[in-house]
Amino acid sequence: MVTGGGVAAKEALRYAEYLPPSTQRPDADVDHDAGRRLIVVGLGVAAVAFAGRYTFQIWKPLQQVITETARKISSPSLSSYYKGGFEPKMSRREASLILDVSQSASKAKIQAAFNKMMRLNHPDRGGSGYLAGKIIEAKNLLLSFTKLK
Repeated sequence: MVTGGGVAAKEALRYAEYLPPSTQRPDADVDHDAGRRLIVVGLGVAAVAFAGRYTFQIWKPLQQVITETARKISSPSLSSYYKGGFEPKMSRREASLILDVSQSASKAKIQAAFNKMMRLNHPDRGGSGYLAGKIIEAKNLLLSFTKLK
């Protein structure tokens, strides 16, 4: 070797850049914690994937059970509200449901229920004109049946 910046020194630097990976970094410097973290994250993702797959497999029978239970809970006997729209021609039953009185209520009860409903649903106070008309129709129908008695 020639000292003092000769050809041998230049070649030594040239080959020093291309050392094999095992000689560039000794095993003591390798970060084993990063490898452990990657394995733990991978196992976590796999566990979530298997749990999701299992959930989707049991979802169909579970969905049927949930649907049947919901139908049983929403039976008309548990609801205090009338389900459905207005009939084309108002009946006594519908009129009593609108005013929340019995079909054989007295004139005073019908009038009191009418006043209460109109206070809540009057068009001048933000209520619906259609509902006010149905309330008036219900009152007139029930009063006409009480007159016949």
